[in-house]
Amino acid sequence: MRQFLSRGIRLALLLLALLAASAAVLAAQQSFYLHDKDTVLFYGDSITEQRLYTTFVETFVVTRYPQLNVRFVNSAWGGENAPGGNGGSADVRLTRDVLPYKPTVMTVMLGMNDGGYIALDEERFKRYTAGMEHILQVVKDAFPNIRVTLLEPSPYDDVTVEPQFPGGYNGVLVRYGQYVRELGRKNQMLVADLNAPVVEMLKKANALDPAGAKALIPGRIHPSSGGHLVMAEALLKAWGASPLVSAVEIDAASKQVAQAENTTVTGLAIVGAVSWSQKDAVLPMLVSLRDRSLPIGPRRGAATMDLALKASDFMEALNQETLRVRGLEAPSYTLKINGSVVGSFSREQLAQGLNLAGLPTPMAKQSLGVHLLTLKRGDVHEMRWKQLQVALQNDNLSRLPAVLDGLDAMDEELAVRQRAAAQPLPCSYELIPE
Repeated sequence: MRQFLSRGIRLALLLLALLAASAAVLAAQQSFYLHDKDTVLFYGDSITEQRLYTTFVETFVVTRYPQLNVRFVNSAWGGENAPGGNGGSADVRLTRDVLPYKPTVMTVMLGMNDGGYIALDEERFKRYTAGMEHILQVVKDAFPNIRVTLLEPSPYDDVTVEPQFPGGYNGVLVRYGQYVRELGRKNQMLVADLNAPVVEMLKKANALDPAGAKALIPGRIHPSSGGHLVMAEALLKAWGASPLVSAVEIDAASKQVAQAENTTVTGLAIVGAVSWSQKDAVLPMLVSLRDRSLPIGPRRGAATMDLALKASDFMEALNQETLRVRGLEAPSYTLKINGSVVGSFSREQLAQGLNLAGLPTPMAKQSLGVHLLTLKRGDVHEMRWKQLQVALQNDNLSRLPAVLDGLDAMDEELAVRQRAAAQPLPCSYELIPE
């Protein structure tokens, strides 16, 4: 009877832990800007067309909110101005590249090309403001309930390279950003600043590594992966993204789990080594592009990612997967997860706490796999849209509609795989005395 009651108590405690973790996930979802079944459309120029901050945002949402089914569409075009550009007038672009997707959420970042790379010109500024207001009017008329996030334009690098004129071109973009804030207040729309945080990161990076800092925005206009990571952070913060992956604290002296937030910890055993099983509710955000399984293109920005992480608060603000183990006896321990070595840590480091999100864990590898699917899905959409739909629109090809439908189906198949790959898996942890 005693054994039966003990087993029942353990099951009840496990059920309570699972319910608590589910409640935490639900609360995080409810406070987040995006909702289940949302379609998020990114609109902008070549900086958005790079598909870097946009894919970082997409992977973050898929891994941090794995129960949400959110669709992402990148409708950016290089050379774009607010009134239009290389992809056609704003009306052509909106009719062809925005409205058919029926977005419930839209981000708009323009301005880099609108300013003309010269000192502030009032005529150019007026065209920009009129173009922005027209874009908003068209989408609001089409979708009265759409939630628009206006993005203050990302910076022109006047930090690692001397400005070309007093105040620099980034000063012009800051003025454009001030207008974007005013436009957001006028229309009761959310605004995210993608300029100031990147400039601040550039300044810190320039102090740490002047040569490396120049690679953060090569050519002064198009950020590398590290710059885009900070841009993604700014947008995600504006959306109220949760920084918490999980938080675990173990008291080895009393053999108890002192904290298990956004996760479930079971099977704690301490016999020399400390071992337990853990299933987090979400995955960490990828912060390294050095994984050899990734194609060369995505890995190319690894160095700038590392520098951006050193010069920004991304990990503290958005990527907290903490493990703290106190009451240990040995001077140092090897941490293994699923049998793979994560690292060697002193008793003091473990007592203070580790952020596993920055370490080579199985969870990080799983998150990288999700990001690879994000990139593949984006490639399919880009080919379907620009190389086929737009490039062949006047050729009257009878098979084109079927091909486009097939690529839409492939896009959705990849999205299903992406969401499945983002579902957290149980992991076994070991702390082995050295």
